[in-house]
Amino acid sequence: MYLCNPNEFFRTLGRLDTYIIDLKGIENDSCQYDFLLDDSFFAHLEATEVQKGNVKAHLGIKKLASSFELSFTIEGKVVVSCDRCLDDMWQPISSTDRLYVKFGPEYLDEGEDLVVVPEDEGTINVAWFFYEFIVLAIPLRHVHADGECNSEMMQKLNEHLSADSDGMDERTNESGHKVDPRWDGLKNLLDNN
Repeated sequence: MYLCNPNEFFRTLGRLDTYIIDLKGIENDSCQYDFLLDDSFFAHLEATEVQKGNVKAHLGIKKLASSFELSFTIEGKVVVSCDRCLDDMWQPISSTDRLYVKFGPEYLDEGEDLVVVPEDEGTINVAWFFYEFIVLAIPLRHVHADGECNSEMMQKLNEHLSADSDGMDERTNESGHKVDPRWDGLKNLLDNN
């Protein structure tokens, strides 16, 4: 799930030290951290999927017998491109995720929810994990509410759609949306299976 050692990644960037958690230094059975992930957070990451946002992030850490359970909770909004008009829009997001961390000789990604960090370091930078959970919380389809799309782009889209459908029999479905009759053949194939 993770492309590289997040600790090493951020060390080379020299940024986002705020998100380094000293696991060896945790004295109680659990602890809590709260962060505000704003535009500067996304700018420091230099990632392309999300570059702006305002997200409240909560990290809860529990000491277990031989590992740590990290509970990530994110709630807020990020800027993404509208799938319909391509203008920027605010997309609400919310997510709760878990990650288990244990000590070992070197950094190792053990699967979807287990990470090994070097015992001699004893730290983990959670910034990239927050970012990945934010990206995974973005819905596959994100569009402006009705009437909020760029009107010039919508006009061009409608012109293009009407040019494509010239000469075709147009119908509407139960929701009132236009239906392209060319899809009937595929629907018949699915109904026969």
